[in-house]
Amino acid sequence: MKCLSNKNNVQALKILITAEFSNVTLELEVVDVANANQEFPKHLPILVLDDGTQLFSSTQSCLYLFKDKLLNTSAVNQWLEWEAVKLLPNVLAFIDNPKQLSERLKSVLDVLNKSLQSTSFLVGESISVADISLWTTLHPALSDDKVKPMFANYTHVGSWYDNISKLTQVQKALKSWTDVLKGSTDTSLSEAFSSLSIVSNPSDNTVLSSLNKLATCSKKCNKPSQAESTAAVLEDDLSSKSKDVTTQEIEEAKAAWSGETPAPLRPRTVPVLPLPNENNILITSALPYVNNVPHLGNIIGCVLSADVFSRFCRLVNRNALYVSGTDEYGTATETKALEEGLTPRQICDKYFAIHDEVYKWFDIDFDYFGRTSTPEQTKIVQQVFSDVHKAEFTSTASVEQLHCGQCDRFLADRFVEGVCPKCRYEDARGDQCDGCGGLINAIELVQPRCKQCGQAPTIRSSTQLFLELPKIEENLQSWVSATSDQWSSNARVICKAWLKEGLKPRCITRDLKWGIPVPLPGFENKVFYVWFDAPIGYMSLTQSYCGQYEAWWKSTPNKNITLYQFMAKDNVPFHSIMFPATLVAAGDNYTKVNHIMATEYLNYEDGKFSKSRGTGVFGNNAKDTGLPADIFRFYLLYVRPENQDTSFSWQDLATKNNSELLNNLGNFINRALSFIDKNYGSTIPPMSLGHDDYLLLALINRETSAYYAGLDKAKLRDGIRYILNISRYSNQYMQANQPWVLYKGTDEQKSRASTVLGVLCQVAYLLSLLLSPYMPHTAATISEQLGANQLKYKPRLLCYLPPGHKIGTPAPLFRKIEQAQVDEWKVKYGGQQSKGPQKTVATGQTGFKSVEECEKAVTDQGNLVRQPH
Repeated sequence: MKCLSNKNNVQALKILITAEFSNVTLELEVVDVANANQEFPKHLPILVLDDGTQLFSSTQSCLYLFKDKLLNTSAVNQWLEWEAVKLLPNVLAFIDNPKQLSERLKSVLDVLNKSLQSTSFLVGESISVADISLWTTLHPALSDDKVKPMFANYTHVGSWYDNISKLTQVQKALKSWTDVLKGSTDTSLSEAFSSLSIVSNPSDNTVLSSLNKLATCSKKCNKPSQAESTAAVLEDDLSSKSKDVTTQEIEEAKAAWSGETPAPLRPRTVPVLPLPNENNILITSALPYVNNVPHLGNIIGCVLSADVFSRFCRLVNRNALYVSGTDEYGTATETKALEEGLTPRQICDKYFAIHDEVYKWFDIDFDYFGRTSTPEQTKIVQQVFSDVHKAEFTSTASVEQLHCGQCDRFLADRFVEGVCPKCRYEDARGDQCDGCGGLINAIELVQPRCKQCGQAPTIRSSTQLFLELPKIEENLQSWVSATSDQWSSNARVICKAWLKEGLKPRCITRDLKWGIPVPLPGFENKVFYVWFDAPIGYMSLTQSYCGQYEAWWKSTPNKNITLYQFMAKDNVPFHSIMFPATLVAAGDNYTKVNHIMATEYLNYEDGKFSKSRGTGVFGNNAKDTGLPADIFRFYLLYVRPENQDTSFSWQDLATKNNSELLNNLGNFINRALSFIDKNYGSTIPPMSLGHDDYLLLALINRETSAYYAGLDKAKLRDGIRYILNISRYSNQYMQANQPWVLYKGTDEQKSRASTVLGVLCQVAYLLSLLLSPYMPHTAATISEQLGANQLKYKPRLLCYLPPGHKIGTPAPLFRKIEQAQVDEWKVKYGGQQSKGPQKTVATGQTGFKSVEECEKAVTDQGNLVRQPH
């Protein structure tokens, strides 16, 4: 074997190290890309196998060399993906300005440092391709004495790097690379990355495509021959991946292609009710507080994620119901009413309309979006409480509460702030600390302060009701053990941390006016704690929707219901402990959650969303940008914080839009359909598929199977990557076959052109199906341009559009986002330092002349909910 590479190409070093660990002798051959008279390959480095096969991807080369030692391939591939998508782009950015580490690079290094905290290698007990690949990416920086001190805080990364550097195989590879490929003994950091720094767009999202682009020669190349150009395109992704396509995969692709067209989607019925002997899917998204405008982090954390999953369920013809609504009771609403000079009902009406409008613009397709301040909510909450109380799972106790003398009211948990007693975070709330995630009681806060007026509150006593969690703990433990393997990993960790500490009685009442009255003598002036009544809101919303909530929320032997609940991680304790414990205590065989799908947090440009400071994009701002809702949906799902916090970035959004949507997906579909429209009279031509076509189908079927498997488990982010992989394969297939050339050739070539174009139209239709949960308007537009109706999805590429089918009128799907727009949005939504709490101008017709009059109206409004319905 031999390795072809240009000077200073660290990707060649990666191959050399892997060869040393695999005991493979490689001959190194230097390609002089500066020689204008020499024609050379399009991609470097290249691994040339003994049989003449050429591998153009350094990662593919390493995986090939390491194949006999390759263990836990899934974990290795995840690290390789992470390196290509997260680590490498940020290292490249650092090269342009190696004076300081960016916040993004710091965040990435934090992840790596934490992963190496208690292990010597990334995967298992020995070195893997993942270690070699990440080590190579970091090597030019960490081997530079001037730069390495910047990485001093990442001690585990440093130890891991140093230990690998000392390995004999690495030392031998470094010597070979230095002797043959390194430009000079004092190569600068930027020169050491000369083959990497040409990547101006770090948006590619597959290991192969990212690293193939990295390996492109950085000097101006002679135009390659037609044969080499075609070969290079094929080798890029298609050929390298098609080498391991099995005979079985080919036969499955043939069978699917010639099989029956799927049935149309089942009609959407109203109301959606569980069907006997079917897997009925019940989907909820965490109820947003009604007292504010949702920002993009709120949207991706709950309603958008649940929307994608519910659309997927309908796409595969499952019987699914998706309900949500605004959470309208509690101190948050009372306080907002006082701020704006409105009654709680007026606040709820005002902000419900805002939420409803925002979600409609984002194309969130609820079966029902309602509210919790309804008679249905009061009736069901009081009934559930009565069942819990009769079963003796409640208790009473005198509780010390914080009382603000300035505001003359008890302070609910979320309206007192202070220093967390556990981690010393300065802005912990009275119920939970965002710094460490721990749950706390308000009186435990150090230096507490009223969030409304800033004054220090005092402690007063009040008798409250408690849910006796210790009595339920054993049953809850058993339920969690049997269920939680289907939850997102952060949901499992948070729930089990709670259980490990041991459950304590949890207060479920509050001294408020606006809320659901407690139906118990002696507690007439109290209401239920919002986190007792809010989750029960899923039931009352179902009742408001269909009048038969028990059909979904009470199990019977012949009815199979699977409950998925989507939320951000701060809602996990209440959905994994409080709500299930309440249902266990109430008895009556209630439906309990099967899948808790929790996200981490989405930040804004490496900071936090802040309404008061005007920082970030809120739901009502998104429309003002002029971007279609589908673009926001695409990007939010692309960066969905599934395993760690992520950031919304205008620059990255523009990059993803321009490269992945415009140049990849949109370019492919528009080219294929426009050629059919112009040269085939808008008619799908005859197709006669051969082996190479079935290879493409087999590769696409791999992606569609992975797409199905991922979304079936509500792992949503990777679905977009599978879609883009299919589009990328199809672009390469089109480029390799060049139907615009074949169309003008011999009869045989013309037949080949019609086959290629016909296959590509089927791929375009498949993409419209796959896109429909993510970008519904775009998917519908593609279907319209193809002149096709939406069918049930199957994880295979079929002949959806037979020869003779008439397509519609092709048109571009996406438009470019210009840098000037990015700059404008950065400034517009960058925010400014707040000078203090800003009073919101009341919009309701209240006529209040004083705060006292307003507070009286709040009290009167609260008393209304105590009247019998």
